[in-house]
Amino acid sequence: MITGTQLSLAYSLDILLGDPELFPHPVKLFGYLTQAGEAVLMPFAKEYKRELVAGAALTMSVASVGWSLGRPRSGFWQVMLAWSALATRSLLKEAGAVIAALERNDIPLARQRVSRIVGRDTAHLDETEIARAVIETLAESTCDGIVAPLFWLAVGGVPAAMAYKAVNTMDSMIGHTEPHYLYFGRVAARTDDFANFVPARLTAIGISISAYLLGLDSKGSWRIWLRDGNNHASPNAGQGEAAMAGALNVRLGGVNVYDGLPRTAPTLNPEGVRASVGSARSALSVVGTVSAMALGVAVLVIGMSHRRP
Repeated sequence: MITGTQLSLAYSLDILLGDPELFPHPVKLFGYLTQAGEAVLMPFAKEYKRELVAGAALTMSVASVGWSLGRPRSGFWQVMLAWSALATRSLLKEAGAVIAALERNDIPLARQRVSRIVGRDTAHLDETEIARAVIETLAESTCDGIVAPLFWLAVGGVPAAMAYKAVNTMDSMIGHTEPHYLYFGRVAARTDDFANFVPARLTAIGISISAYLLGLDSKGSWRIWLRDGNNHASPNAGQGEAAMAGALNVRLGGVNVYDGLPRTAPTLNPEGVRASVGSARSALSVVGTVSAMALGVAVLVIGMSHRRP
């Protein structure tokens, strides 16, 4: 089990260094294994039952690799892997770069930078839509990149965190509703939903508390979260987004374009105003505050578990 000191050191490394490009990140391994497994298994999955079985086998295999990778070896190993599971600096840095471009009124650069952190088409987004994309990504990624890894590090140690990152990686690659992945990626998607169920709701709570600490609309955050949090297609993505929409009094969701095809997401806080550069900047502060609080809670949980007889 990771110690509070080790987790604090890993968190500090993430804040100071982020994800160095040459760092041998475990997510790259999980991505390679998922790609290779898909290439091997998909040709044999000729109908939906076989696709389900093949996808389940791949999900369990890659998650098992993640768990085994995180098995305790040395304190150094634990710290390095815990560091790789966290993404506070990279999230704030990438989102901050988009916001900085918007503040300079450099829309082409803002479109280019936001394309690094969202899956939607960005070539024709205006300032408001870029700001909305940033806020939505910050809200959702606060769970995937910060709260959920800290949660699993606290309750299950590095093996659980690595298994989580493996499942989260698979979900982003094959957990889609397109016909090609509808059955093959279903187990990965449902496993990711399970792994993020508690962290997503903790993220929403953290956003609401952070809104109070930062002088934003904490009551609105709670109200919109409880009212709109389940209006999203995902059981988890809408939790943090709804809480953030209420905290900033902005309207999130609506039409996004992917590969030239429009898709409509449920509107969260429809009575809110349109997103702006200022609200996106406030979202950055919320995420930083949530991150610091999540670390404190995780260290406290670890400390309490280590004191048990």
